[in-house]
Amino acid sequence: MTTGHTTEECLDAEHEDEHEVTEATAERHGRTLADVQRLLKARGIHAYTVHTVGLKLFGDGRPYPLGKRERHAPELVAYCDTGWAVATVTVGRRSGCYLVSVRDSTDLQVVRNPQQVADLILSTCPKVAA
Repeated sequence: MTTGHTTEECLDAEHEDEHEVTEATAERHGRTLADVQRLLKARGIHAYTVHTVGLKLFGDGRPYPLGKRERHAPELVAYCDTGWAVATVTVGRRSGCYLVSVRDSTDLQVVRNPQQVADLILSTCPKVAA
């Protein structure tokens, strides 16, 4: 029994959906990241939230091709006065924890408290931490 899809197509579809979230989840994660952004702003660290929306267009010959809108999880990017990004923060899809990627580290750090996220980011910014 076949489903009409090749293994490669199924793997591609699974990979594409890996970062896609619902509109409600993206809004909830955005509010969660805003808590961290407020803490950083109070301490002089600049940060902005990146919201990514993708649109897949279907070229089936219609004058206005129909498409599929994909919402990706928002990311908070923090940077110091030098202009270099020092950390990227996302919210885990299932755990709801903060996932922090700091400059000069290949490991993703899992943090539960927004204050701890701010402290971690502050420790990577030399001007503020000194």
